[in-house]
Amino acid sequence: MPEQLAMGLVVLRYRAENLRIVPVYGPAALDVSPRVGHIHVTVDDAPWHWADASGEPLIIQALPPGPHKVWIGLADPTHKVLDSKTVSFVVPPGGGHH
Repeated sequence: MPEQLAMGLVVLRYRAENLRIVPVYGPAALDVSPRVGHIHVTVDDAPWHWADASGEPLIIQALPPGPHKVWIGLADPTHKVLDSKTVSFVVPPGGGHH
């Protein structure tokens, strides 16, 4: 939403097909049916990421003005990334965290 983006706030909705997003981890969870997993998220090529298993939209705030990208990796319970997408956007000048 442009007005949220102007404030440095982005809300990313996602969905996974053939995989339920739940907080279940470890090799034993590979045998769960239907398949389960979680997402890994990296903002602006940071050297670290975080895992999220809420299934809720990602809310990232206090982004400074300028271009940004968010990498979202769909991972199995052992953290193996099965698929990924990158979302790029620009926080307009005058927006973001002051």
